[in-house]
Amino acid sequence: MRDHAPRLLSSPASPTSPGFWRSPLRGVRFTAVLGLVLLAGITVMFVTGLVSYAAYNPDLSPVNDKTPDKGILGFYLFAWPTGPTWLYRLTQGVHVTLGLTLIPVLLAKLWSVVPRLFALPPARSLAHALERISLLLLVGGALFEFATGVLNIQLDYVFPGSFYPLHFYGAWVFFTAFVAHAVLKTPAAVSAVRRMRAGEPEGPAPEPDVLVSPRPAEPTVSRRGALWAVGGGSLLLFATSVGRSFDALRRTALLAPHGWADPGSGPNGFQINKTAAYAGIAPAETAEDAWRLVVRGRSGTVRLSRADLLALPPASAALPIACVEGWSTSAQWWRGVRLRDLAALVGFADDPPDVFVESLQRHGAFRSGALRANQVADGRSLLALSVNGEPLSPDHGFPARVIVPAAPGVLNTKWVARLTFGDL
Repeated sequence: MRDHAPRLLSSPASPTSPGFWRSPLRGVRFTAVLGLVLLAGITVMFVTGLVSYAAYNPDLSPVNDKTPDKGILGFYLFAWPTGPTWLYRLTQGVHVTLGLTLIPVLLAKLWSVVPRLFALPPARSLAHALERISLLLLVGGALFEFATGVLNIQLDYVFPGSFYPLHFYGAWVFFTAFVAHAVLKTPAAVSAVRRMRAGEPEGPAPEPDVLVSPRPAEPTVSRRGALWAVGGGSLLLFATSVGRSFDALRRTALLAPHGWADPGSGPNGFQINKTAAYAGIAPAETAEDAWRLVVRGRSGTVRLSRADLLALPPASAALPIACVEGWSTSAQWWRGVRLRDLAALVGFADDPPDVFVESLQRHGAFRSGALRANQVADGRSLLALSVNGEPLSPDHGFPARVIVPAAPGVLNTKWVARLTFGDL
């Protein structure tokens, strides 16, 4: 007997076939909404990333420059200011928190356009070939930048080489492809969103590599529901990461180091990046009879014990600490000696210059650092000896550390051994 029951069409086995991708969610409008969110978010991320990179003063001294071959990519660098004191806390906090928040949007956008990555022929024209190349750079760059950024804030350096040049050069490659893609696609994306808001039907796609499946499966969720799910995922990541920058919310930062971990109690009970033990600082090196601060300048060299420093005119300032991983503390009350007063001891009474700061720490990218003359001259820039009314703890840099308003945490050198004043 002949079977008259209808046969189900088998699914194409190859992802290069349009029928392989059967989700009814894919479409120009769904992709357009995600794309416009990324257009705004990634632009803010790129700008805050560049500004935060400038905070390191990478053209001041080779010690601060982790991208020595940047060439014209350093065209925008400027002398990083010392005010407002929360400037780096804001720029890097926005950069990292926004990056985490955009992860669900990025993944949804990549999922929505994946059929185009497999579309044949690879190039229908020179313009189409250039678009496909920019798309590959865009997708690869996005995955690389977001992955290295997340690994960095988790202090998990499994990638080869230094984070700084990898992330810096990767950002320029990614953003160049991003701009090219935005120029090509933004007008169509805006038009698609306007038609969606007006309730117009999606209509036929103008391109052969259409995102709408020719044989869609039965929907299990609407496109609006899918967008709400993506937004909910972003909101969840925001809620579990933004607290790293606020003491009252720190325990809500479940996805971030330095978030809920207890830094201890008392005046020194606030977040740190590296402990004295991790940095290899032996107690014998910081003992009163062993440690001396060496200060060099144009009039010679002086050596100061901690008692000598305590005898100098004191100064104090309320300053936060903010690090590249996106975490920060509220303002702590620091007390010590102004850097400009130490510069005056070695011949720079009226014109404090740049300073090269060296730590007892023997290893690590920022065991030394350089500060600009404007940072040295600021009366709130200190060689701190105590915090919140108590001597520094070993983990916070005893016997002395640098604290500078608005500077990245790594330039607030701990366990200071030498200060060399002069043009760098």
